[in-house]
Amino acid sequence: MESLTLISQSRSLSINPNLRILSSPNVSSTFIPKDVPYFKTQFLKLPGIATRNVIVSAATTEKPWRRYTGGEAKGFVDELRLAAMKLHTRQQAQEGEMEAKAPEEQRVEEWEPTLDGYLKFLVDIKVVYDTLEQIIEKPSFPSYGEFRNTGLERSEKLAKDLKWFEEKGYGIPEASSPGVAYAKYLEQLSEKDPQAFICHFYNIYFANTAGGSIIAKKVAEKILDSRELEFYKWDGELSQLLQNVRDKLNKVAENWSREDKNRCLGETEISFKFYREIVRLMLS
Repeated sequence: MESLTLISQSRSLSINPNLRILSSPNVSSTFIPKDVPYFKTQFLKLPGIATRNVIVSAATTEKPWRRYTGGEAKGFVDELRLAAMKLHTRQQAQEGEMEAKAPEEQRVEEWEPTLDGYLKFLVDIKVVYDTLEQIIEKPSFPSYGEFRNTGLERSEKLAKDLKWFEEKGYGIPEASSPGVAYAKYLEQLSEKDPQAFICHFYNIYFANTAGGSIIAKKVAEKILDSRELEFYKWDGELSQLLQNVRDKLNKVAENWSREDKNRCLGETEISFKFYREIVRLMLS
């Protein structure tokens, strides 16, 4: 196995408090991947960050977003799911509409993860989960409180996995820009736009459960001598945990206007761009 420089876990998992955010409105944010497409709508303003236009036109405020749903949805989670599925590649899902252009956009079975890369992935995704769970624990908006203690939380599981690697003598790398960038974006978004934030909450947790078992098997066989990590284990029946969260999401969205829902859906593409940047670390 490739050698890694030993770095203490406590140091590596902290986000640099001196990290600066570009404030000029004339440049793209450091924290938004450059290829995130623009939406022709009003500007989402976040403090200290140059952001993309992500709010869907008010012309659609009376109808569900048919571009994603193909018709009336039974619940808002159905709209979120369909929005996400459209952004999968054709190689990854039947409903996917994107062409695979990068290794992480291929079928998981075709991935070639490395141990170094996988540790980078674990560290960065833990930064994101830490941030999400801290936001939910001390919410800026009451609706976030609905999502405490869902059973989908991953921070403690990831901490156990990283400790195991460290005990085996592997160095735990510093959190890198993909994870730190996403965490900062989530912190700022959560304080200003709860609907957009909920989109990220949904996609991050449900992405890990949907593709988690496939990724876990591939990684275990390829680089971990078939060891199953805690990251891919849940306390309780996963299907029921997911259904409970779906019910909560639908309940919270009942009080949203059509414009609120469309703004939430419009954040899906940004969520995918950030997440793929982190997944790419696994294959480096």
